[in-house]
Amino acid sequence: MKRIVLAMALMAASALAQVGQDPNERIQKLVQVKYADANSFQNLLLNFGVDVRTDSRMKVVALTGPRSRVTTAEDAIKQLDVPSAAQKDVDLTVYFVVGSDQANQAGSPIPQDLQSTVGALKSTFPFKNYVMLDALSLRARSGVGASTTGQLTNGRLTQFRVRSTSLDADGSTIRLDDLHAGLRIPNGVTKNGENSYLETGISTDVVDVKEGQKLVVGRSSLNGPDTALFLVLIAKVAQ
Repeated sequence: MKRIVLAMALMAASALAQVGQDPNERIQKLVQVKYADANSFQNLLLNFGVDVRTDSRMKVVALTGPRSRVTTAEDAIKQLDVPSAAQKDVDLTVYFVVGSDQANQAGSPIPQDLQSTVGALKSTFPFKNYVMLDALSLRARSGVGASTTGQLTNGRLTQFRVRSTSLDADGSTIRLDDLHAGLRIPNGVTKNGENSYLETGISTDVVDVKEGQKLVVGRSSLNGPDTALFLVLIAKVAQ
């Protein structure tokens, strides 16, 4: 990869020199993408020695650096931004698993396909009882946010949302931006007579998950240290 980047940079510098432009001049440039998710270029373009900012909603990549390197990075974007690079939809499922020392913890038995995952949790968090509180699923389109909620007893809600999704080049790893999953629990009434809610759960800026992998996103306390909420995520490319 480094050899390819160096060769492209030398070619760009040579071309710029022929037209009388300083290849080392520091410039800024916005590059519009049509098919691929702009966020998918973030890590790749760092290998080109430029500063990179992406916006999947506006479908642009902002490049800053020496003119020759910016030109090389722009050429790479154009080579990759083709119809075949358009991202597919992704099916996401998050399981709300509760671990507790209470024998009568409300919830459903752990499904068979999560038994091994929960078994691994037990080795680290030896709660006496594990149950599944809820499971939420949604289909997210590349570069577009998606969210869903579920209704539990006593006015409680489960929540699951992502700002955007994208695939890596070979489609084996799914990137989720601004993921949040958790509970919204009634917490009395405010002085203005409005319902008050306590929100608990897990929020992450970026999550990378292999397709089909059962990934434990994190743990959040629930009703004190003796009860914990674990979020188990599964992501699959929609067929």
